[in-house]
Amino acid sequence: MQRLSIDTGTSAHGAYDLEQYEPLSFMDAVKSFQGGDDTPRAFLERCLETVHEKERFVRAFAYIDEEAARLAADDSTERYRAGRAFGPLDGCPFGIKDTIETKDMPMQQNAPLFKGWSGGRDAACVWALRQCGGVILGKTQVPEYAMGKSPPTRNPFDTSRTAGGSSSGSGASVGARMVPCAIGNQTMASLIRPSSFNAVYGYKPTWGALNIGGMHPLAPSQDHIGPMAATLADAWVTARQIAEVVGGHNGHPGLDGPLDLPTARKPARLTRLDTLGWSQIEDPMRDLFERFVAALSDAGVEIVDRRSASAIEDLENLLLDCDDFATDIVMYEARWPFVAYIDAYGQNRAMGDTAYYRLRRGIEMTRQDYRAALAKREAARLKVREIGADIDGFITLASSGPAPFVERPNITTDAPDRAGAHMETGSRSFISPWTMIGGPSLSLPYLAVDGMPLGVQLMGLPNSDPDIVAIAHWFDRAISLDA
Repeated sequence: MQRLSIDTGTSAHGAYDLEQYEPLSFMDAVKSFQGGDDTPRAFLERCLETVHEKERFVRAFAYIDEEAARLAADDSTERYRAGRAFGPLDGCPFGIKDTIETKDMPMQQNAPLFKGWSGGRDAACVWALRQCGGVILGKTQVPEYAMGKSPPTRNPFDTSRTAGGSSSGSGASVGARMVPCAIGNQTMASLIRPSSFNAVYGYKPTWGALNIGGMHPLAPSQDHIGPMAATLADAWVTARQIAEVVGGHNGHPGLDGPLDLPTARKPARLTRLDTLGWSQIEDPMRDLFERFVAALSDAGVEIVDRRSASAIEDLENLLLDCDDFATDIVMYEARWPFVAYIDAYGQNRAMGDTAYYRLRRGIEMTRQDYRAALAKREAARLKVREIGADIDGFITLASSGPAPFVERPNITTDAPDRAGAHMETGSRSFISPWTMIGGPSLSLPYLAVDGMPLGVQLMGLPNSDPDIVAIAHWFDRAISLDA
C-alpha cells in the first residue's frame, strides 16, 4: 500500500519517511529461523544494537534485562534447530508496559511508592507470551500510574516531541525498531494514540477479549490490553496467541478467529465518524483524511456519515461529550486502590499532584453521577449496535494530529504542572469513544504530516475483531493513495 503524506511548509520537520521507513517485523523473520538462515539470538542482538544506539535519546524503557533476554533467545534458538519451536512467537522480543507485572522485573509505574516493587509473578499476558517462547526484553515507560506525571520518553522520529500517553514507552520502542512488538493498555486513549504518533500498528481488542490479570487496575470496566506492533500480522498473532493460552478476562471466553492473520476482506460499507475531534484539528489533517476516504470510495467502498444517515448524526451527538462522561467513569472506578494508597501512605508519598488532581474528580463524584455516566455510555453503545447492523466498520483518525512538541503547554487539564510534570499529548476525542464502546479498534500507520506519523483508526462492533483485522489487511494490500 502506498501511504499518503503532506508537507505544510513548517520548519519543524520530523524524520519519518512513509516510503523509506522499514518496520521491524518478527513474523517476516520466522521463515529464516525455520530454514536456519537466522536465529532468535541473532535477531535479539540486532534489537539490542538498536537499543544501545537509540535508547539514550528515546528513553522508551524503564527497565531492561539483557542477559535474561539472551538466555531466553538462546533457548528459542535451540528449539528451532531441533524443529520444536513453540509456535509463531517463539523467540520474539517484547516490551511490556510498566503497569503490567513480570516475575523477574519490577513494576514501578513511574511512581515513587512502587520503586523496586515486584509481586514475583507474571501477569496473564506475560505468562502467555513466555509459554509461546516470547523473549521479555524489558518494561516500557509510563506516566505515573498511567495518569500522572509524564515519563522521559520521546518520539523516535523527533525527540523534541512526545511519544504519546501512558503506552508511550511501548509505542516508542516499536517505532524506534528496538522490538517488533510491545504490550500496551488502554483505558481512554493510551494505546491507539501512541501507536498513531510512533508509526506502529496498535490493536485494542474488544473489551474482555484478552486477560488483564496482573495489570494494575485503573478503571476495570474500561481497562484493555493489546499489542503495539511493527506489522498487522505481528499485532494479530500476538493477541491471538495470548488469548489461546490464557483466554479472555473473567466472564469472557477470549479473542476468537484464525491463529494466522485473517484473510484480507474488502468492506462493502463503512461509517465515517467525525466526533468532537474533527473540530479540534487543522485543515491539513482534515484534507489528508478526506483524501484517504476518497481513496476508499474510489476502491468501491461505500462511505456513510452524519450527512447521509440520521442515525449516525444521533451517534455523533451522543459522542460530543464522550470524553467528559468517560472520564467520570474512569475516575470513579479509579478510586480504589488509589484512595487506599493515600490512606496508608499520605497523598504526597502515594502519588504526585497531577495524578491526585485527576483522582479527586472521582473522589468528589456521587453514585448518582456515576450512574448518569454509565447511562450515557449505554445509550452510545445501543446506537452503535443499531448502526453497526448495516455496515462493516467505522473509520476516523487515530489522533488529533502528529505528536505535539514536549514543551507545548498542557491544554487538556488544569492539573498542577510542577517542573513540566505533565506534557501535552494531544486530544483523546477521536479515541475515547471506542474505548467506551468496547469494540475493537486499530491504529493503522497510513498517513504523515511534516515528516511525522499519523494513524487512521478502524473500529468495529464488540467481538468483530477478526472481521475488522481482515478489513485492515485489505487496506494494507489493496488501497493506493497518490501523494
